[in-house]
Amino acid sequence: MTDAVAEEELEPKKTSKLPMLIGLILALLGGGGGFFAVYSGMILGSESSGDTMSEETVTVAPLPDLAFVEIEPLIISIGAPALRQHLRFRAHLEVNEAYKSDVEKLLPRVVDVMNSYLRALDIDDLEDSLALHRLRSQLLRRVELVTGEGRVNDILIMEFVLN
Repeated sequence: MTDAVAEEELEPKKTSKLPMLIGLILALLGGGGGFFAVYSGMILGSESSGDTMSEETVTVAPLPDLAFVEIEPLIISIGAPALRQHLRFRAHLEVNEAYKSDVEKLLPRVVDVMNSYLRALDIDDLEDSLALHRLRSQLLRRVELVTGEGRVNDILIMEFVLN
């Protein structure tokens, strides 16, 4: 009989895992509910915060009437005769729709101005990391001189290959 009592005392009592499981489920539900309350702005949110999506519709301004005038591809030789390289250049002019026909009439003059400017460049001018940005602004200024202020909005460089 003493052996039976000793065996009962040696075996630990099995504890129920149900309270731990219920506690885990309640913790997950509480954490999820707290996250939702903070994220949706119910807690610690203000009316003017831009983080939450409002039910208001966002009105977007319509695009202006733009047109694009394609400039024929230019191939320009650059550099000294012994080290002659070629630049292949293709661009579009962004213009207001009302001025498209005016700019198209002046296109031969625009191509001449672009060709003259690009021909005057050196290889070192084109290998700089900011060369394309500078080139675009210089060409836009020259094109505006030919076409008139406000007719050409921008120059979109489509191809710029130096070989």
